[in-house]
Amino acid sequence: MFISKKKYFLIIESIKDIQLSNIKKPNKINIIYRNKNIIDNISELSNFRMICKIKKIKLFIANNIDLCRLLKADGIYISASNFNLNLRRYKNFNFHIIGSAHNRREILIKRHQGCSEIIFSRLFITSYKSKKDYLGIVKFNLINISYNNKLIPLGGIRLANLNKLKMLNSAGFVIFSEIKKKPAIIDRLF
Repeated sequence: MFISKKKYFLIIESIKDIQLSNIKKPNKINIIYRNKNIIDNISELSNFRMICKIKKIKLFIANNIDLCRLLKADGIYISASNFNLNLRRYKNFNFHIIGSAHNRREILIKRHQGCSEIIFSRLFITSYKSKKDYLGIVKFNLINISYNNKLIPLGGIRLANLNKLKMLNSAGFVIFSEIKKKPAIIDRLF
């Protein structure tokens, strides 16, 4: 294992993106199901949710409170583009609310939405042509301190730079594109 954090967030767009059998250490894993392009069958999602529950893996549904309620997910993930301030009332349903942000203004909006943790993006250089800026470890740590260590880094986290995450002042980190490219990364992390 390269690093040890309290939480690992894995963003998937389809339940086929991840093999739950590869996950050896439950209780630390949080899966964010972000169904932008691919819509999985509800019965398959229910089975996936049941396996997550058995393996003690938390499941978050992105921007879809109806699906979140239907699957009895652990929480809801609010993307950076979702500015709806009425989401705070979902804490009454015992949903854990996490959000995503790219700048300080979006962090404040996520705090008003009731997010307990905020995924803050671009820690390292990414391959997106339109997104060239990134924070780096020092800048991320400084921003994270000002928000009481509630930020979780995302962006550019690859197998090659995993050891750098030891220097982060964060409870965890998020992996998105590396899961699709190299499913074996899960074996190496956990």
